[in-house]
Amino acid sequence: MRAILTYHSVDDSGSVVSIDEAAFRRHVRWLASGRVRVTGVTELLDLPTSADGIALTFDDGFANFASVAWPLLRDHGLPATLFIATDFVGRSNDWARRGHAIPRLPLLDWDEIGRLAEEGVAIGSHSRTHPDLRALPEVVLAEEIEGAASRIRSEVGTAPTVFAYPFGLLDDAAVAAVRSAHALACTAELRALRDHEDPCRVPRLDCLYFRRPGTLEAWGTGRFRGRLRLRAGLRRLRGAFV
Repeated sequence: MRAILTYHSVDDSGSVVSIDEAAFRRHVRWLASGRVRVTGVTELLDLPTSADGIALTFDDGFANFASVAWPLLRDHGLPATLFIATDFVGRSNDWARRGHAIPRLPLLDWDEIGRLAEEGVAIGSHSRTHPDLRALPEVVLAEEIEGAASRIRSEVGTAPTVFAYPFGLLDDAAVAAVRSAHALACTAELRALRDHEDPCRVPRLDCLYFRRPGTLEAWGTGRFRGRLRLRAGLRRLRGAFV
């Protein structure tokens, strides 16, 4: 079983974008145990279907990625991809505070992002302003995607090859615009990888659903797959939200 995991913030608020530090440490211990192979996002798609593999992604660029998450991952030799909304760098996640009790949290600045990139974190794009891309005119859509990629290249030194759709929301126009500037893009569709994925519509597993002890550790079992099917069905009914 191959899948990309989505994290956002490591904090104790209990919000839909949060995992507490104790639970995250438990995840890291299990990920470092050798039970599954942990790779970068692009490398994961190249693994055979029969492989057990995971890629770790973190959306939004919260400051606690640098203070809590990355030191643990780095010390255990686990790679990660960090998706940032470029116009909010050094500020806070004010785009998210609408109906989901998401805390207002500080975001990394460019100096911190640069240091993370030097230490091996893959920096991906999450657009400029974290909008619903489906609602944008063509010119604005292009600026959200191409402008963010250009800013990351300017600040970090390398252009991002991977994109994450804000709120997990996309349509054909958004996919086409992303495809023109990136090799791969992540959605919020809750499922494992299949053969022959569209590289700009790649699914991920939100770690919101694995905060309880034993849930992530059940990886690949019938219980794990059944839980995913149930959660995916419920999520389709209400739509993506982060």
